[in-house]
Amino acid sequence: MNSYSLTRSNFKDIFDRLSAEYRLFGPKRLAGRGRFSDTDLITCDFLADIDELEFEEKSFMSPKSVVFPADETTFVFNEEEFKEPLMRDQREIIVFLRPCDINGFARLDKIFLENGDRVDPYYQRRRQKIHFFMIECSSSFENCFCVAMQSNHTDNYAVALRFDKESIEIQIRNDHFNRFFESFGTKSAFTPEFVKEDAVKVELPDNDEMPAEIFNHQMWSEYDQRCIACGRCNTSCVTCTCFSTVDIFYPDSRTCGERRRVWDGCHLDGFTEMAGGHSFRKNKGDRMRFKTLHKIYDFRKRFGFDMCVGCGRCDDVCPEYISFSSCINKLGSTLKGEKA
Repeated sequence: MNSYSLTRSNFKDIFDRLSAEYRLFGPKRLAGRGRFSDTDLITCDFLADIDELEFEEKSFMSPKSVVFPADETTFVFNEEEFKEPLMRDQREIIVFLRPCDINGFARLDKIFLENGDRVDPYYQRRRQKIHFFMIECSSSFENCFCVAMQSNHTDNYAVALRFDKESIEIQIRNDHFNRFFESFGTKSAFTPEFVKEDAVKVELPDNDEMPAEIFNHQMWSEYDQRCIACGRCNTSCVTCTCFSTVDIFYPDSRTCGERRRVWDGCHLDGFTEMAGGHSFRKNKGDRMRFKTLHKIYDFRKRFGFDMCVGCGRCDDVCPEYISFSSCINKLGSTLKGEKA
């Protein structure tokens, strides 16, 4: 591994060189697009210039849209055939992101690539083009609990970056990228640091088996009144992967159209509706129970580690100030009480 110290001007030149060969995505500030008219939205978006990269604040939206778009055409059809659309831009992709999100991609990989005997081809064709440029995260943000979820550290990156006031420190793990940096920077001993203590204290339930009584426990009824089923927690989460499919016919034809898959989520109304008008988890508390146990119990039993990475975005974006970390702690306390 090589490490370099760069000036801001150096890094701008490197960014421009990378942009000529790769598509670059990362945290981007959209002025005036936040929840209120005088606030900004920080999301993961295409970066046309280094000045667009937001490296000081946490993004409200995760980078999962790079490999799992919110609205994606899976195939177009007519009355005789169907075809998968081509990817118009075949360049490989660089994503600037933090350790928890890199670990979030490991969860996405399990769902889309290793969850059964078939891989998801739409996810796979984007995922195999991705290179992670990790933004160093040495201190926790508000609502973060990545240490508790063991997602604060990762070695799965091509390049690590530390943004100081006057310089940018980088470490290269993938030798392929040496050619972009070696002629611009001076050698250094930079090694990225990682969060060691959470801003929020979370104690995960230590249960090999979840008692049946917890599914109908009164603790979930609190969310019947508080949750408004807006789905922001689902859409902002890096590990939520649920979607619905819809067929759209073109206005001038009754036989030609396309099938799209669009983000959906367990908190949204209509997600569990079935033929005949049947619907499961009508109550908001039932949906909170489903999501909570999936994130910290069901997924772990199947794959060996928790689904939630503790990024805290669900707490950041909830208009009703529902805290997922508090829900985990409440579940743990309830289980201890039942065991006593």
